[in-house]
Amino acid sequence: MSNLLDSKQLHASVLGDELDIEECRTLITKMGIQRLTDGEFLVTVDNSDHTLFILMEGRIAVINDKGKDQNIMYTMKKGECAGTRAFVDRTPRKATLRSIGDTTVYTLEPNALESLLDTHPRIVYKVMRALFRITHTNLMRMNLESQQLVNYISRTKGRY
Repeated sequence: MSNLLDSKQLHASVLGDELDIEECRTLITKMGIQRLTDGEFLVTVDNSDHTLFILMEGRIAVINDKGKDQNIMYTMKKGECAGTRAFVDRTPRKATLRSIGDTTVYTLEPNALESLLDTHPRIVYKVMRALFRITHTNLMRMNLESQQLVNYISRTKGRY
């Protein structure tokens, strides 16, 4: 498998959706690639790395491992991003990411994106707009899931 990054794949992702293909070609020069095998950890909770991850192949389990159990909170699909909060705020991770099957992830470091500010400010603007949209979409999904859970509990009076 090649270690070359594909600007067309990036363009098809939720991050690349804001960018045209030429902007994707420019952005991809600042990105890295990481390949994982089944069960391999991409990042763990409280890790202080600030990398943004874009899932290109495979699936990734988003795990809440604050307790004894490792509960899968969400399963990422191709084209989705992870690590937006750590990337923007530069704070430790709040979840663990583990590959499901063979997985390919494109990576972007905050400093790499910021290096485009002087030469390609519009790309930086579009990436930040995409990150806001991604975060908002995740928040809406979580609100919907929370409402569905409340409806389920209130209808069943807390019974399983």
